[in-house]
Amino acid sequence: MKSLFIFCGIALILYVAYRIYRFQTLDNGLPELLKKGAIILDVRTEKEYETGHIEGSVNISLGTIRERYVELDPEKTYITVYSHGLRSVKAENILKERGFRHIHNGGAWTDLQKTMGQ
Repeated sequence: MKSLFIFCGIALILYVAYRIYRFQTLDNGLPELLKKGAIILDVRTEKEYETGHIEGSVNISLGTIRERYVELDPEKTYITVYSHGLRSVKAENILKERGFRHIHNGGAWTDLQKTMGQ
């Protein structure tokens, strides 16, 4: 019985964390930013990107973003995406450290793609 309570507690915590994540990413006006010309920055590896991606997105892997950020325009708005969204937060933070002001976490690319209706 104790194991069941522990399992339910963990499940509840994971659900709440997921809802907060969804609220802070997809429910944060991203579709409106896209309408205004925001660029989707997919930070997965090239191989992952080739398996599927959002049409028109730019691919710079998280592993190379510290060097390749110079390819991006700091005046433009970017939405970072990854497979599950967690590493897109890291990419967002790296770019903010480099002076980018218009960076938003888009979470998982597949979730953003569904929101966009593609």
